[in-house]
Amino acid sequence: MASTSPTRHAWRVLLGLLVVTAVLFGINALGVYVFKADNDKPASSWTPELALDLQGGTQIILQAATPDGAAPSADQLTQAVSIIRQRVDASGVSEADITTEGGRNIVVQIPGAASKADRARITASAKLEFRAVLYTDAPVNSFVGEDGKSTPYPTPAATLEATPTAKPTNASDPAYITPKLQAQFQAFDCKAEQESNPPEDQPLIACEFDNQGNAQAKYILGPMELDGTVINDATAGREQQSGQWTVNLSMNAKGTKVFGEISQRLNANRIANLSPRDQFAFVLDGKVISAPVMQAAILNGKPSISGNFTQESAKTLADQLKYGALPLSFTVQSSDTVSATLGSQQLQYGLIAGLIGLGLVAVYSLLSYRALGWVIMASIAVMGVLTYIIIAILAWRMGFRLSLAGVAGLIVSIGFTADSFIVYFERIRDELRDGRSITGSIEYGWERAKRTIYIAKSVNILAAVVLFILADATVKGFAFTLGLTTLIDVFIFVIFTHPVMQILARTRFFGGGHRLSGLNAESLGAVRGAQTEYRTAETASKGRAARNKGARGEAERRQTIAERKRAEALTAMGSKDAGKDSDAS
Repeated sequence: MASTSPTRHAWRVLLGLLVVTAVLFGINALGVYVFKADNDKPASSWTPELALDLQGGTQIILQAATPDGAAPSADQLTQAVSIIRQRVDASGVSEADITTEGGRNIVVQIPGAASKADRARITASAKLEFRAVLYTDAPVNSFVGEDGKSTPYPTPAATLEATPTAKPTNASDPAYITPKLQAQFQAFDCKAEQESNPPEDQPLIACEFDNQGNAQAKYILGPMELDGTVINDATAGREQQSGQWTVNLSMNAKGTKVFGEISQRLNANRIANLSPRDQFAFVLDGKVISAPVMQAAILNGKPSISGNFTQESAKTLADQLKYGALPLSFTVQSSDTVSATLGSQQLQYGLIAGLIGLGLVAVYSLLSYRALGWVIMASIAVMGVLTYIIIAILAWRMGFRLSLAGVAGLIVSIGFTADSFIVYFERIRDELRDGRSITGSIEYGWERAKRTIYIAKSVNILAAVVLFILADATVKGFAFTLGLTTLIDVFIFVIFTHPVMQILARTRFFGGGHRLSGLNAESLGAVRGAQTEYRTAETASKGRAARNKGARGEAERRQTIAERKRAEALTAMGSKDAGKDSDAS
């Protein structure tokens, strides 16, 4: 016999679930076998990444340095902790621990090994300056003499003129280049440590480097015209024409106005062939990261920084600029590997607790719902597979790591998941007690149960979101896994549980209402022949009334107030009709 339409639809839905599962495993396989991380290891793994409390990681101690050598203020350290935390969170590293120590140090603990990009996010001051280019040359500090030997330029003499002969009219005026500044430029060694906090109102000598740290160019730059405080947002992206990675900036009103004026000036220099005074340098912590030629006036406050960026370095720079410069400069006092604060034993205890909870749910399901209990267990198993692979993918794409609080969220979700199926099955049983067929009960039960489940799950998700936003970092893992599993629970309820029930309803065992199926109408107390007809003991046979005495009592106890009043009204109407017939006779 050909399959009915609901059955065909159910099989298509289950096929869609299989496709979704295969796609998720395929995505994670790309991270395991194709993509590589910074340390040349696979970008992803078939096992979820663990957080600091279960795995351990890297501890970096930063010591604050103030210009006068005095201890930094509490507000400065608090601001620095906030900026570092924002940078770390933006990189996708989850469950990091960032605290102050001793009134001068900041202790940063991140799970796993810290990559080069992670260290750059944490330690870089990220003070961005916008400066016009006055002069540029090769990054050398020596010349070839008449004897053919390379000779370093001498240290500039103290007698050289250091004051401009004429007052500069703007930041691109070459009058800033005094004989002393020119001599300093020639003797400047790009390999030496750069000044990370140069004077803002004075010209600056700085170098540009490639990804390997090799100097590419040396510049004399004018005074700072804008700093990073005018940046509202910074994102990494690809340039459409060249495909190179860039950092796209969005400025506030002040930055938009000033940068528009600067771009008009530089564009006029380009038209007048006044190179390199048509270039504008983006200087980060005293180093030039890009010095592009101004091709046109930019009046919308949305310039982009181009350079020798990779995806990772562009993302790192965008994160640094987005959250601002540190209020202090820091030196790395130590960088060590730390052990797990809780350890694998606590994880084992958590897994054992989860297995116990799963076992109790299985026992309850089988005792209460008989064979239907296996549908609950199958749904939980599918949910477990999807949750596992999604957590593995999130570890790769978002840096999510599973903490003990997250494990607790997964354990709690087992009970929440079972609630959905219990609501559904109870609605099916109520329909069977009303006298519907098994297939009809499943469809009507689905329509009534799904609204209740959607509302309940919406409340759970809202609670998880609020907890994630407001709670301490140690609780965020619990809120995240709870919200994630709630969403997966709804997905499984729609795309697995209901289709499976539609298919099982067409089998002999479940569709025939076997006593062990959990869908036997007689054992459930189905004492109503139709939805509007309540069968009292007088209308049923004496033998069947005796057998169903307990079932009727159960049905009456399960009736709602409205159903009970309706049954009483129908009974009263029947009594009146009987009285009229008696009077007529």
